[in-house]
Amino acid sequence: MTGVLISIFVLGYVAIAFENSIKINKSAIALITGTLCWTAYILLSANKELVSDELQQHLGSLSGILFFLLGAMTIVELIDAHDGFDIITSAIHQTDQRKLLWVVGLITFFLSSILDNLTTTIVMVSLLGKLIRNDKDRLFFAGIVVIAANAGGAWTPIGDVTTTMLWMGGQITTLNIMAKLFIPSVLSMIIPLIFLSFIIKGRAERPNVKVDKNQTLPRNHKTIVFLSGVSVLVLVPVFKTATHLPPYMGMLLGLGILWVITEIMHGKKNEDEKYALSVVQALRKIDTASILFFLGILVSIAALQSAGILTSIASWMTTTIQNENIIVVSIGLLSSIVDNVPLVAATQGMYSLAQYPTDHYFWEFLAYCAGTGGSILIIGSAAGVAAMGMEKINFFWYLKKISLLALLGYFAGVFAYVMQNYILG
Repeated sequence: MTGVLISIFVLGYVAIAFENSIKINKSAIALITGTLCWTAYILLSANKELVSDELQQHLGSLSGILFFLLGAMTIVELIDAHDGFDIITSAIHQTDQRKLLWVVGLITFFLSSILDNLTTTIVMVSLLGKLIRNDKDRLFFAGIVVIAANAGGAWTPIGDVTTTMLWMGGQITTLNIMAKLFIPSVLSMIIPLIFLSFIIKGRAERPNVKVDKNQTLPRNHKTIVFLSGVSVLVLVPVFKTATHLPPYMGMLLGLGILWVITEIMHGKKNEDEKYALSVVQALRKIDTASILFFLGILVSIAALQSAGILTSIASWMTTTIQNENIIVVSIGLLSSIVDNVPLVAATQGMYSLAQYPTDHYFWEFLAYCAGTGGSILIIGSAAGVAAMGMEKINFFWYLKKISLLALLGYFAGVFAYVMQNYILG
């Protein structure tokens, strides 16, 4: 069974990587791969009911991620329909691409620590479309957004789902993880930024502004929708902490509130004007194919997790490597290929708090490596998958132009954390 599942996953992975060559959309490949993984798993399993129950359990958690993504993308699209992002883009006057790269990177890094890496990526990639006209140049900026979003998410409990898992599991505490991972996370972003500063040249040309009826919107309407949308995104982690409900519930609540606000705001307009600025239209404009691609990837990983393959890999690493640093660094590198959530979940199941107490070196290091290692490949993190779908980033383009820089940043952070612990204890 293990060989069959791994073969299906690898073939699907390769097909996604060669999307441009085989001329088949990656979303279709991801959906087929995910379905075939579970089909092979249930056919080769003796207990069919158990496999079916496992699939239902995984879909419960996966649907939460998908609804979160759906809500976030709709809110961003609604803000864009009201030209809300003009408030930010008009405040960014920098046109030198090198300096603009640093502005985008730093905004992404700190925004990700407040929101989360997925939401931040959606917001920032949407902003890039307003700031940079050239498609090729914009891809480099999208690459740094992925790196900065993952780096920014790693050092706070609410910035990355794996850090949140460790936080909720009692392996880390808020102030300690922020203090210990800030410098490594900053370095994992700054190193790629420095190298990209030598690659990116010239001035950024803004896209042509299209004159349409939306341009006649009162400025206060733009401001209300922008501030309401951003507030909803920022308050999602607060909602989760206060209610202990999953993040997608806060996102859906926020979307509903913003829906009501816009309905009231445009209630007196004629139907055509109202429709163009409605949530219904925003839902039509979001990239549904990207959500399906995300679903296919997550379902595939869930099959490998349920079959015990990921746990077996983690166990093999423990018994074979027998070195904490190498094990954690390897988990981070592995998270660039498979999702970091099941990897961290498997690690939490393998090591107890009795063995590694709260705020132990092992858990802190795991939070950094699992959070930033996914940047090495474009499909190694939720942020990367979202950017890939929104900007149509080719797997091999990212591998050739961004992966090495992300890898250098990853190891710079690894070195910083190890030395920091050695010096400060």
